[in-house]
Amino acid sequence: MAKLYFRYGAMNSGKSTSMLQAAYNYEERGQQVLIAKPAIDTKGDLQIVSRLGVTRDVDFLIAPDTDVRQEFADRRDQVVLDTGVDVSCLLIDEAQFLTPEQVDDVLRIAIMDGVPVIAYGIRSDFQTAGFPGSIRLLEVAHSLEELKTICRCGRKAIFNARKIGDRYVFDGAQVAIDGEDVTYESLCGACYLEESHGVLSRS
Repeated sequence: MAKLYFRYGAMNSGKSTSMLQAAYNYEERGQQVLIAKPAIDTKGDLQIVSRLGVTRDVDFLIAPDTDVRQEFADRRDQVVLDTGVDVSCLLIDEAQFLTPEQVDDVLRIAIMDGVPVIAYGIRSDFQTAGFPGSIRLLEVAHSLEELKTICRCGRKAIFNARKIGDRYVFDGAQVAIDGEDVTYESLCGACYLEESHGVLSRS
């Protein structure tokens, strides 16, 4: 039986790079993959953008109302028609932005349609609250794998701190895409608490 995998980590833990490497590994062996990401992730527009500078076009975007299983089925049929080879894996970047219902869709793709799904994302936001998509993935994924990165102090980073300019902020909307005005820094628990004056969540 195919499985749903959730590979998670703090910002800068190499999630997109790992996903692009997985796609390369499949394709090097003559297998087909489909790559998707939520449309809310506007960084890179229609591309996956690794912080190492590697990019790749996605095969489809997932809007909040997208039926992911149906969209996947349509794209899978087209791949088979174009190449004569079935899809071996669905890879999803920024999976924290999926709705819980869409996570259930990708679980059905793995179990009922027999295609492995590897979802990459972060567990929690800048206020340490879980993203709905990540919470559901943690509940239902067959396999959980943490991708690790380090804090500025050298300890393991587990939190994502939001910065506007050089200033850390701990209130605001849950989603603000990394860009010119907003950036993120991965911090360990001690450094996060130091910057937030001991507050873990203000949501």
